[in-house]
Amino acid sequence: MPSLPGDGTREAALRWLRYLRIADVSRVRTLFTHHPRYADLTPVQYAEALRWLRLTGLITAADLPVVDVGERPPTDSVGVPQVLWDPGDDERRKAIGTAGERCLLALLREAGLTAVEHVSAVSDAFGYDIAALTPSGERIHLEVKATTDPTRLVVHLTRHEHDVMNADPGWIMGAVLIGVRGEALSVATVSRSWLLSAVPHDRSSRGRWESARLVVPYQALKPGLIMEDGKSVLPGASFVARGVWGVRDREAVTV
Repeated sequence: MPSLPGDGTREAALRWLRYLRIADVSRVRTLFTHHPRYADLTPVQYAEALRWLRLTGLITAADLPVVDVGERPPTDSVGVPQVLWDPGDDERRKAIGTAGERCLLALLREAGLTAVEHVSAVSDAFGYDIAALTPSGERIHLEVKATTDPTRLVVHLTRHEHDVMNADPGWIMGAVLIGVRGEALSVATVSRSWLLSAVPHDRSSRGRWESARLVVPYQALKPGLIMEDGKSVLPGASFVARGVWGVRDREAVTV
């Protein structure tokens, strides 16, 4: 089963996903082979990336992407990212986040959970997005992180979310890979113990971190939505597409 490729092949996969939206494989391959802008990667890496995308189902039989990874920020002549505010990017990120929350709301209801509430639609003060009761009466509080990037999982954790996680045994971080039609292609739980180990530390009483950007390794992911005691919230619906975010198969990864 396909695992996450190396950094170069992963970058090649992102390029394929962008350009296959506007051209076929042969034309995109010619672009990568002959244009100096893309000469930083080898033809082998581009070929491996295309093979990986096909094996994971991230492009269809017609070689059309099932996710929209968008564009990266531009860089200046010395490679420093230009910090440009684009309201369109803000709207796109908001739409992806909303799609992730809606997908998990639907999955929770389909799985028979009750008292399912979209609390983040009311306020961000809760420190999670969705509240629900399991069939056995256990309350869960779900923080949803949605993305369209299948090659790696990057999440942003606020200090408030961290503090709620620390105090609430029912808090779960669920990651969702969103497809081009707004559907959930993959769902995984980010390990609470890994999150606690990865966040920054306040170095003095004069300053504190308020938000952290975390790149989640595949070892910190479990397919589906998993409670702290190991119970699955979505029995029969727990999944991560093979190879997405480096998860090697559909079996739970021990962390």
